[in-house]
Amino acid sequence: MTFTQRAVTGAVLLGVAVAGLTALPAAATTTGVQWADCKPEGKDDPAEVRGSQCATLRLPVDWRDPAGATFELAIARRTAKVPSERVGVLVFGPGGPGDSGVDRIKTGIDRFSTDLQDRFDIVSFDPRGVARSNPVRCSAELLNKQPSPIIKSAAEFTSTISYNRQLATDCREHTGPLYDHIDTWQTVRDVDAVRRALGESTISFHGSSYGTLLGAQYAETYPHRVRAMVLESVSDHSSSTTRDFLDDQAAAGQDSFDEFVKWCDATTTCALHGRDIHVLWADLLAKSPDPFTLSFSVFRALYEPKWSALAEMLKAGGTPPKPVQTGVAPYPLAVFCQDWNLPVRSYREYEGHLQRLARNNQDLRYPGQLMAVSICLGSPLANNPQHLLKVRGLKTPVLLANAIHDPATGYAWAQSVERQLGRYGVLLTYEGWGHGSYSKSPGMQSTIDDYLIARDVPERGSSCAAVQPAG
Repeated sequence: MTFTQRAVTGAVLLGVAVAGLTALPAAATTTGVQWADCKPEGKDDPAEVRGSQCATLRLPVDWRDPAGATFELAIARRTAKVPSERVGVLVFGPGGPGDSGVDRIKTGIDRFSTDLQDRFDIVSFDPRGVARSNPVRCSAELLNKQPSPIIKSAAEFTSTISYNRQLATDCREHTGPLYDHIDTWQTVRDVDAVRRALGESTISFHGSSYGTLLGAQYAETYPHRVRAMVLESVSDHSSSTTRDFLDDQAAAGQDSFDEFVKWCDATTTCALHGRDIHVLWADLLAKSPDPFTLSFSVFRALYEPKWSALAEMLKAGGTPPKPVQTGVAPYPLAVFCQDWNLPVRSYREYEGHLQRLARNNQDLRYPGQLMAVSICLGSPLANNPQHLLKVRGLKTPVLLANAIHDPATGYAWAQSVERQLGRYGVLLTYEGWGHGSYSKSPGMQSTIDDYLIARDVPERGSSCAAVQPAG
């Protein structure tokens, strides 16, 4: 059984132990970034793009060999609208993995408040291996054959390993040498190269989702370069076992599904009001030819969350098949296998994980991040494996922001990272729902803005009240 890669590419969230290696190639040691007005691409609205500037930096493919092969990192910025009140540079760390920071600057700048746009040069980038920065590309025909993470036999387990190795060879051929160096350890050094190229002694940083992995490791590696840092929807890169990783992810998804059920039971306008959603969902899952993709579509609907749309989708029987890709297609999910060691030694062990997840999670027994395990079966050890954070010497504590009911980065992950940071971390809690919290309530936005602009750190234990989702 296969599932459509396009349905999930770039949408799953899952994130050094080695310091140093700060040397930059000559091209990135000056402040002479050659900025030019960004150009509309594809369906871009020219009016939205206006005011954004784009550039590239030539950086090492491997920071462990800075004199070796290079690639071009795409960056973009919008300068502070009120220069007389400019605070500095705010670097945005994209999530995904697979999100484009250049697109965020060009057409998605509304993600940042007017106050931030007035006071900061807001800069972002397409991470190495993504979009315009030497993207990981693979044969679409091969990607369309990717096995389902719901592995049902020892033969399927063995064939999945064979497929993964075949795909890695294919992607390496289509991508070039960067393919083996797309981990977050490398991207940390890319961010510092951006800082140096801009001529800034310090940066403020706002990382979202998978971008929080990048931010936390940047603070660990370059604490003296951090003016302020927000990590929103926090990824915990310390899970030491595959079991812990999967259990955390499944629990977060199930919690958000339970919140959807509570809302529908209490809301007469819900398309499934008065029905037993657990029974309906179990029936849909049992009848689906592709239960993982069906589960993933529900998982994604919980991000906003879009409860009304989710109810309508389930009432209609799930989601239609996605179109297949053709030619050569992007594959940003490859970074998981370089950032996470999530080994499974045998089919019997894999089966045990699936059985445990099903026992402990009534509805979302197949978390989206199950794919982070299945696509890495048979892979070499990660370049940037999990570890407990060791952050020392920050001038300002890192501000963590997380919703209590986040389907992708559960609240327990944010609490864990706060503990790891100790006095260098403060958790701001959004008492509501969804993946991401900065735009969910005025209180979250104003508190984060005050922190970034004036380094006004909220008291420990601070929270903001929930705002009912729009739909």
